[in-house]
Amino acid sequence: MTNAHDINAEFDLDDELAATDEWESDDPDSEFESGYVDEPDPEDLTTGELDLAERHQLRRVASLRTELEDITEVEYRQLRLERVVLVGVWTEGSVEDAENSMAELALLAETAGSEVLEAIYQRRQSPDPATYIGRGKVEGLAEIVRATGADTVICDGELAPSQLRNLEDRLKVKVVDRTALILDIFAQHAKSKEGQAQVELAQLNYMKQRLRGWGGNLSRQVGGRVAGGAGIGGRGPGETKIETDRRRINTKIAKLRRELKEMKGTRDTKRQERRRHHIPSVSIAGYTNAGKSSLLNRLTDAGVLVEDALFATLDPTTRRTTTSDGRVYTMSDTVGFVRHLPHQLVEAFRSTLEEVADADLILHVVDGSHPDPEGQLTAVREVFAEIGALDVPELVVINKADLADPMVIARLRQREPHSVVVSARTGEGVAEALRVIEGELPRPGVEFKALLPYERGDLINRLHQHGEIESLEHTGDGTIVVGRANPDLAGELAAYAV
Repeated sequence: MTNAHDINAEFDLDDELAATDEWESDDPDSEFESGYVDEPDPEDLTTGELDLAERHQLRRVASLRTELEDITEVEYRQLRLERVVLVGVWTEGSVEDAENSMAELALLAETAGSEVLEAIYQRRQSPDPATYIGRGKVEGLAEIVRATGADTVICDGELAPSQLRNLEDRLKVKVVDRTALILDIFAQHAKSKEGQAQVELAQLNYMKQRLRGWGGNLSRQVGGRVAGGAGIGGRGPGETKIETDRRRINTKIAKLRRELKEMKGTRDTKRQERRRHHIPSVSIAGYTNAGKSSLLNRLTDAGVLVEDALFATLDPTTRRTTTSDGRVYTMSDTVGFVRHLPHQLVEAFRSTLEEVADADLILHVVDGSHPDPEGQLTAVREVFAEIGALDVPELVVINKADLADPMVIARLRQREPHSVVVSARTGEGVAEALRVIEGELPRPGVEFKALLPYERGDLINRLHQHGEIESLEHTGDGTIVVGRANPDLAGELAAYAV
C-alpha cells in the first residue's frame, strides 16, 4: 500500500544542510551533525591537529556567488562553493532508508565543497534507462534548478553515459553521479604519491567510458608545410578527437599501473619483513567517518589527521605498538568504506586494501551514533568479501559511545556478541578494547623451558617482544625462562633447553 508521498517524495534540506564556513550545522540536533567539531582541541592529542590545520588553510565560504564579481584579497585564496541539488531514486527499502541515503549524499556533497540547496527523491521500480528519473521528473527538476540558481545536479547512483548526456542536455547544468562525487573527494584528500596515483587511475577508468565529442569529433588531418613538413603523402583521415583522448587515457592508465606495481613491491617487502619477524598485525577498518583514525591515535599515539568529514583518511598509516606484557605488534589505519563504493576505487586501492586481507585481526569500527549502524556493518562486509578478508578474525568496535543512544548500543551488542564499546574521543572503553585485542592476537606456537646465561640478555629481550613469558626465575647459573615462542626463536633457545 503506497501513498502519494511514497510515489514522489520530496524534502527540503535548506535548514539542515546549509553549508557554513565552519562546515557544520549550528543546530545541535541536526540529523547531519555527528557531534565531532572541526576545530581541534589543543588539549586533545587524537586529532592530528597539524595536518588538520594544513587542510583548513583553504577554507570554503558561501560568500562568492560568481567568478565575475570583485573579491577581496582575503577571499582570493578561498574556494567558491558549488550550489547543488541532490536527486535520488528509491527502488527498495523503507522511507527511512531512502532519507538516510540522501543524508549521506548531502554529507558527501558538502565534503566535496558544495552548498546543498535542495534534495528530492522518487519511488520507482528501477531507474529510468534514458534520464534516471523519467521525462516528467526531469522537467520538474529543471524548474527547481532554475528557481534555486543551482549550477550542479548530483544523482545518488552511478549514471550510464547516455543518462548523463541526456540529463545535461535537458537541465543545462553540470550533472555528476555518486561515483564521480566520491572520486572528487578522494582526489582532494590524497596526499601520498601512491594515494594520488590510485585516485588518478580510478578517475581515468571512470572517465574513459564517458568521453564526449562535440564538433571535435572530426578527424585530425595533417597537410601543407605548416604541419611539420608532412605535405604530400602525409594527408589522411587520422584519428578523431575522441579516439585521441581515449588513446591518451589508455597510455596514462598503463603508466599508472606500472608505477603502482612498483609501489606495491615496496609495501609487500615491508609486510614480508614483519612476517619474517613474526610481528602480528591489526587493521582498523570500517565505514567512513566512523572514528578509525581517532581510535588509532587513542590506541597508539599515532598523531594522524582526524576530521569530521567523509574520507578524511586515504593514505594508510601503520604504527608499531606493544601489548601490556611487552609483545610487539602493528596497527594500521585504512581508507573508509561507504555504501556502493565505486568498483574503480576498490580495484585502484586493492594494494592498500590487501593490508586488511593479510591482517591477523580486523578492528571493524562502526559509528554507534549513526542513524543506520547495521547498514554500515553490512556495507563494510560487502567490501571485505570483495577483497577476500571474510576469513580474518574480526572484532567489532562500537565507537562514539558518548554520543550514541544506549538502546542502539544494546541492540548492536546483541547483534554482534564479539564486540566492545568505546569512545575514541573521551577514552571510554579503550582499556577494555586493548585487553580484548591483546587476547585476540595470535600466540606463539612452540612451548619451551630454557636456562639462559646472563650474557644472553638479547634473547630475553626478544622473548619479551616476540614471545610469551609465563615464568622467569633468576638463579646462580642463569635465568630459567618458561613460555612460548615462534619456531625461529624456539630453535635458538633449544641449545639452552632444560
